Amino acid sequence: MYPEALVIPMKSELTEAGFRDLTTPVAVDNAIQEKGTTLLVFNSVCGCSAGAARPGILMSLDNNKKPDNLVTVFAGFDVEATAQARRYTLPYPPSSPSIALFKDGKLAYFIERHRIEGHSAGMVAENLKAAYEEYC
Repeated sequence: MYPEALVIPMKSELTEAGFRDLTTPVAVDNAIQEKGTTLLVFNSVCGCSAGAARPGILMSLDNNKKPDNLVTVFAGFDVEATAQARRYTLPYPPSSPSIALFKDGKLAYFIERHRIEGHSAGMVAENLKAAYEEYC
């Protein structure tokens, strides 16, 4: 598990932008079951999370259409919450960072780490904006 002092600034990049930090399995279950669209971010300490995922996610929210609910879990820190969230993204294998979009509790769109790593924040944002246009 990562030290709290390392994780808190990375969490705050999203929570300061309005994401709810899910730290328990029950919080994950409640968030996924909310009506409308829910963007779930599997946050992490890796470089592609800092360089592409978090900035791209934040850029994607500057859009006419966007998810109703914004939530996040932190892999390697909120272990039980992350494990519960990953149950909702099956059959995709666990990867962090990754991004899931749910519509009325059902997985509608998923971006695995390999679609983030090596890509720019702008590319991540455009990918998400296209998903918002389709599902939100």
